[in-house]
Amino acid sequence: MGPRESFHMTPEEFRRHGRAVVDWIADYWERVERLPVLSMVQPGDIRAALPASPPIDGEPFEALLHDIDSVILSGLTHWQSPNFFAFFPANTSGPAILGELLSAGLGVQGMLWLTSPACTELETHVLDWLVEMLGLPGSFKSGSTGGGVIQDSASSAALCALLAARERATGFLSNEKGCDGRLVAYASTQTHSSVEKAVTIAGLGRANLRLVEVDAAFAMRPDALATRVVEDRRAGLLPCFVCATVGTTSSNAVDPLPPIGRIAREQGLWLHVDAAMAGTAAICPEFRHLQDGLEFADSYCFNPHKWMFTNFDCDCFWVADRTALVRTLSILPEYLKNRATESGAVIDYRDWQIPLGRRFRALKLWFVIRSYGVSGLQYHVRRHIELAQTFASWVEASDRFELAMRPPLNLVCFRHRRGDVFNRDLLDRVNQGGSFYMTHTTLEGRFTLRFCVGQTRTEERHVEAAWRQIQAVAADLERKASR
Repeated sequence: MGPRESFHMTPEEFRRHGRAVVDWIADYWERVERLPVLSMVQPGDIRAALPASPPIDGEPFEALLHDIDSVILSGLTHWQSPNFFAFFPANTSGPAILGELLSAGLGVQGMLWLTSPACTELETHVLDWLVEMLGLPGSFKSGSTGGGVIQDSASSAALCALLAARERATGFLSNEKGCDGRLVAYASTQTHSSVEKAVTIAGLGRANLRLVEVDAAFAMRPDALATRVVEDRRAGLLPCFVCATVGTTSSNAVDPLPPIGRIAREQGLWLHVDAAMAGTAAICPEFRHLQDGLEFADSYCFNPHKWMFTNFDCDCFWVADRTALVRTLSILPEYLKNRATESGAVIDYRDWQIPLGRRFRALKLWFVIRSYGVSGLQYHVRRHIELAQTFASWVEASDRFELAMRPPLNLVCFRHRRGDVFNRDLLDRVNQGGSFYMTHTTLEGRFTLRFCVGQTRTEERHVEAAWRQIQAVAADLERKASR
């Protein structure tokens, strides 16, 4: 036999192996709820099961798929399990996966309008759809002064917003002359850690990030924000940015946007609103009151990859004034110049994000919206919130447990009345059992359990089973403590 002409997978081989992968995923969905949700492997176990050196000759595809079962599966925490109640939902769906497959197959590099006009224009259109679907301010639509773009995550959205705020506050001189050491940013003590990372990357530094006090509901106190801003101005500093949150990570607390927004307007601060998980709830009109005051925002983001059945990564980020963002992030070397860009008639999303390159993320989001429809998405969001509220009512009715706060949406924060050590032991025992998985936070210095409902296939029976298991483990620990 002579030498091979190519090592590439042929179209026919791709068809055959592709069907096998789709079948594997469908089978996985059918069995995932029977698997231990939290991976039980020890550090180094997966690497020890892998060959020390790469193969010299290519292996049959069947061997690759076999090793998914024999090696990889045991090292996965099953985020798609209906018994996953930890962190936040990272739910996906059939339409999203098929859209992602098409995106990968097309292999589009969407850095410029010119490099694939459909990649850019579909993204612009879908982001405009979402403005309508979520009841967002009209200023975020592409036909106005603003517009939307898909980022990889809310962390990148926060960084882009902070960079634009930095430039606006310094008359767009920081990019030319270096960051002004007087710049100050504000967030609450409950704000996601991505803002702290953003101030380090943007050059403001952690010392110039003010963590504003929260109220009894863990929401930012506008009076404390106003006081901090005034004090910093008197000290000769330059306040430029404030991040408000709709649905904080620890407790799903909602910052009061109207008074924060008015302070931002009066003081010339860029207001960024992060609604990473909770933003999906706004697809239901009855929950849109949580984003009242969004008309004050300079930028806003939420993650369809957290609760809208669209696989990671997919963060939707809007600005009310795209000029400030584009001016902040635009660099145009000779090799990217083209007539379409020079005409000013197109959007080049490379100017709306940190990296140059970008994938065709809008395709999977488009598939999800068209497949479920607005009514289908509303149905599942309402059902998840209903299940979480039911769980909260069981906690409230118990003489062993208590709510840490009244849950606004789909995250229940609660604890056993016996204190931090007991709750730590309870969480460890529950998670080691493998039947479901939840995580914790600290609220008012107390160890608190988090139970988040939002996975694609979570049903009432999964929530009921989790509550029964929590009660059973708690009762066993109580008996042991009383001996």
